[in-house]
Parts: sequence; C-alpha cells; structure tokens
Amino acid sequence: MSAKSKEAEGGAVTAGPGVTTVLVVDDVPASRYALGAVLRRAGHRVVLAASAGEALGEIEARLREGRLPDVALVDVGLPDMSGYDLCRRLKQTPSTAALPVVHFSAAAHDSVDRCRGLDAGGEAYLTVPAEPEEIAAVVRAAARGARHRSDVQTRAGRLSRLAEAVLDVQSAGCVRELVDVAAADAAALGGAPAVAFVLGEDGDIHWGRSHRRAPAAHPGPDARESAAGLIGRLMAGRIGVHTTTVPWSLWPAGFLGTPTRGADAYGVLGGAEPAAAWPDPVNGAPDGAVDDASDGVLDLPGPGDGVLLALARTREDHAPVCLATAGHAEDRAADLGRLAHATARVAERLLMYEKERHVALTLQHSFLPSELPDLPGTEVVVRYEPASRQAKIGGDFYAALPTPTGVLTGIGDVAGHSLDAATVMVELRHALRAYCVEDADPGRLATRLDRMLQRYHPDVTATLCLAHVELPSARVRIANAGHIPPLVVGDRGTAAYVRASGPLLGLGLDRPPPVETRLTAGDRLLMVTDGLIETRGVDLAVSMEQLRLAAAATPPGVSALCDTLLECFGRERDDDIALLALRLAERPADG
Repeated sequence: MSAKSKEAEGGAVTAGPGVTTVLVVDDVPASRYALGAVLRRAGHRVVLAASAGEALGEIEARLREGRLPDVALVDVGLPDMSGYDLCRRLKQTPSTAALPVVHFSAAAHDSVDRCRGLDAGGEAYLTVPAEPEEIAAVVRAAARGARHRSDVQTRAGRLSRLAEAVLDVQSAGCVRELVDVAAADAAALGGAPAVAFVLGEDGDIHWGRSHRRAPAAHPGPDARESAAGLIGRLMAGRIGVHTTTVPWSLWPAGFLGTPTRGADAYGVLGGAEPAAAWPDPVNGAPDGAVDDASDGVLDLPGPGDGVLLALARTREDHAPVCLATAGHAEDRAADLGRLAHATARVAERLLMYEKERHVALTLQHSFLPSELPDLPGTEVVVRYEPASRQAKIGGDFYAALPTPTGVLTGIGDVAGHSLDAATVMVELRHALRAYCVEDADPGRLATRLDRMLQRYHPDVTATLCLAHVELPSARVRIANAGHIPPLVVGDRGTAAYVRASGPLLGLGLDRPPPVETRLTAGDRLLMVTDGLIETRGVDLAVSMEQLRLAAAATPPGVSALCDTLLECFGRERDDDIALLALRLAERPADG
C-alpha cells in the first residue's frame, strides 16, 4: 500500500505545512484505525503500518523523498519484530536516529517492560486504551522534544560553522587570501554564491568570490567601482556591523550572477517595480526603515529576495568590509554579520601590516647597494633575494667596503620582522661604514656596533659576521657575532667553515679575538644569511652541512657559486636571502 493510500485510510485530513506526521505501527486493525482516528481529530497527519517490516519500508521511502515522519507510535508486540527491537534499529541508524518513538501496548506491563522501551531509545510508553487527550499530549510532547533537539543541533552546527569560518579568516596571511577565504566561508554559511570586499586606502579595491557555484562572467573595473561606491554610501559615517538587503537592480552584475526566475531581474523580486521605485538604501529609506544604531542592522523594505550585504568597519578612519550573497534570511544575516566583523578585524591588521611592509621594504632596499664599490685585488659578488610577498619583513644586510689595507666584507641580520628591524638594519650598516674609515679591525668594529645597539636600541639584537681581507698578503681576520660562520670553498671540491664564533650584538658580552685564516689561489670566501638554509623542523647544523657539501660541488667562480646555491636552497623561502662571495683577483703574468 502506498504512503498516499495509507494516509487516506480511515478518512482524509486537511493538513497544513506545519502539521505533525505520525506513523502508527500496530498489527491489530481495529486498534490501528482507532489510534489513527484519535490523532487525526487532534490535527495530525497519520500514516498506518501493520508490521515492523512495513514500517521500515515506509520510512525508507519517505527518507528518499525527504519527508520523514515526526513521531512513530509503535506497538511493542509486533508479529515480525518487537517494538523494542524496531526502536533500537531506528535509533542505531544515523538517518532515523532523531525520529522520536512512543511505545504502546494493550496488555498490562510492569515497570520492567516500560524501562525496556526507554532503554531502547523510546521517548514514552503508553498503555491503551487511553484517553484521547493523553494520547495527543504524549505525541505532542515527543514531537516538541524532537524539534527542540533538532533546533539545538542546528544552532550548534551553525555556531560550529561560524567558528570555523572565523578561524579561517583569522589565518589569512594577506588581504588577497583574506577576501578569497571570507567569500568561500560566506558562501558556506549562506548556502549561495558570495563575494567579499575589503576597501583599502587610496581607492584600493580588494575582492574575492566563492568558487563554488560562482558565475562564469568576470566583473570588470566599472562593476568593481560601482560595488565599492555602493558600499561606501551604505557605510558613510557608520562603524560597527550593519546588514541590509538591496534589490538586484542596485547590485552590479557579474559578482553573483543574475536572477533566473522571471522575464527580467525583477522576477526574482516578486514583481518589484524598477529601481526608481525603490528607496535609496541610505538616504531614501522611509521612516522606520533604519533601526536604532545600537543594534547595528539596517533593514530595507521591499518584496522578495535581493542581495544580502553584511558590512563592517572597526573604526571611522578605516575602510569598510562587505560580504555579499544572494537571497535574504534573518538567521544567515546574523551569521554573515559576525563573519564580516571578524573579517574587518583581520583586514585592519593585514592592511596595516602591508603598509608597514611596503615602507620597510622600500627603506631596506634603498639602503642596500645596487652596485658594489671598486674593490681592487678582489672579485666580489652579492646575491639578494627578498622573501615572498606573504612572508615577514627581513632585517638582512650586507656590505663590501674598501679599507686602507684591503677589503672589509660583512653580512648580518637584525632580530625581528618589522619596520623597526629594517630601521636598525640601516643604522648598523651606516655605522659600519663610518667606523671602518678609521679602524677596519673586525673585532673592534663588532665591539663598537655592540655598544651602539646597547645605547640606542637596548631591546634589539643582531647577528653579524665581519671579514677583513688584507692585500696582498691574503690574510683574513674574522669576527663573528652569532652568525653562520663563513665558508671557505676551494677550487678542488673542498669546503670548510671557519671556526669563528661569538655572542650576538646588543648583549654587551665579552667578545673573543678575531680568528685568522689565509686564502690561497682559487679559494672563495662565502658568507650567507640564515634565510638561505634555515628550514622549519630541520636542525641548523644539518642545513649547514648540506650547504657545505653543495658549495664544494659548485663550478669555479664566485658568480657560479652564488647562483648554484640559490638554485639549490633559495626556492619558496619565508625569509630574505643574502649571499656574499669573495675571491682574490688573478694576478697578471710577469713580463
């Protein structure tokens, strides 16, 4: 018997969309019809089944159609399976576990049988015959409890998805990533395509949209400017979070697609008049359209769905953030508003960081020499690779300076990743240039720079390695302050670190005397920053040994040395990379 015919047994019932559907499972026809009649008179839709197998088939068919009964009223003494076992089976199946089951029996049962029903997962136990009011009340209570549990689970699921979305946007490393992640999360929360905007300074428009069900069209510059203008007008003089729905006719095409119902864009609005008939989203809203500013919600009157906008701004002098998705629902509006607020917080931090990063990189790169000075008697090359755009600002610096007795080379790194670190880097480099004019001894230079940091930047430390190559003797004196020691690479497949060490600059600790070595024909002196080899989770000693082996296998020449090592180690690094290589110039043959 089909579900439709079973529902019709015992007389038709007029049921609205909110009517509870009750599945009555009873092998006794008279009892089955009597219970059905009681429930119909109470306003419920009734589906009848004569056995556990028939009930399971009915439930399976309704699952496929997405209309599971609201309550199952089950006789404990069914012929093919006990009502307890049927309940247990339903509760053990994930798709039917939420279906409330009420056991009933016409036979007298003691408390043990009632406990069996509750232990099997049943919500209640009825002894029939019972008063119609009692039967209806038990069914109402079971349905009400199931709805409450479903609402709690739905709210918990929404809160969980919102929490995950907030964590996603908080993990964004740049504004480009932020708008893409925020759009994807807004689409997941709203169940429709979404687009995210972050309006930066100087008219910058950062935007991204969800890839899932995104329209094929790509909005052009005019559409982006139009969307930014609308966002600016809606948020003029406002801070906090605001949600509003605007008609499709006011939202630029290409971001979310176009409405497909009806002959034109107004079909989706339920027959709304053209845009001229709609109030301006801010200035033209009729009285009562704008709620008190304390609740932060701007509601526009108008029929049908449009584009739901969740807008947020943390401070008046900061640019706004907007999440836009098709359609409108109060529950989605609240979640999107919370996500927009989290996105605005992250955007504030990322925009500030990108501005600071730009200043720091400009400062850093402007003071690193683009060309080395003339250094007679030596051949020196430098390679500098800034970190990726998403990485932090580095404090790396290098120098190659002529002295009265030879050449001074230096390489170092200021601790920290900020504009302050870049500023200290510039100061150290200029101080080194000034100090070496009078005294090129690397040990005394390191001591002076250490004192300078203690005096003017007591909270800053830096690593530094200095090497002074005397000419023409080729004697090298090296002072190291917590940096990777220099590597002497021979021309016959050998490479060895100079055993030079010492405390970081800025600590004020006693420094060991410089270490001496001597370069021979073909030797190359290599100095690098840790950005070249430092890898998360790998011991630095292991990385240094890998560098030594790779350097020993490089072709002759200082340029070949640096280029080969950059190729081997310099890909996808999160820190700036600097290499400086020096070798003695070849002397012209006599005669």
